[in-house]
Amino acid sequence: MTAKIDKAAITYTELDTSHFAGVVELGNAVQGDGYLSMGSLAEMHRRSFHNDINASWVALYQNKVVGFRLTWAHSQWQQDKWCSPELWPVNSDRVCYFKCNTVDPAMQGCGIGSKMLTLSVNSAKQQGAEAGLAHIWLNSPGNSAYRYFSKNGGKLIKKHPRKWHYESVHEGYNCPVCPQYCECEGAEMMLVFS
Repeated sequence: MTAKIDKAAITYTELDTSHFAGVVELGNAVQGDGYLSMGSLAEMHRRSFHNDINASWVALYQNKVVGFRLTWAHSQWQQDKWCSPELWPVNSDRVCYFKCNTVDPAMQGCGIGSKMLTLSVNSAKQQGAEAGLAHIWLNSPGNSAYRYFSKNGGKLIKKHPRKWHYESVHEGYNCPVCPQYCECEGAEMMLVFS
């Protein structure tokens, strides 16, 4: 990237297979080795669709993926032990899942994360969702993930200790902040759509 970023030259488009290599590379560089693979991304992309509407987006700058938001349609994911639907302010069958948001560190501060969230919310609403759930990484540098999601309207539902421990032990995920296995806390957060 150049030292001066032309924000007007950042473009946004729905995630498609032509972006996969760039998304995997960026995701693993920022989130830790083993975070994404071509196979896992293909499955996440499939889950982005409901009624032929795609809720996952990428940001491009100088023909390079500099950000992505992976969002699963409300009909394409299942709640697990890290979900507390009894605490949610909307019906659980109308909640999409904000799987991941990643922005190239050299491009942070350009509004990319917020723009992709707006695009995903608009798509999810067209799909029939009324809210979006995310598990926010509370150990991100400067707790930036929590601050970003809160700034965009996300509300804390519940904190979950060792949220990504299983993935680090059994699925090859290497946390960028934990020395061995991931011990990071996750925040279950919800953004209700207006």
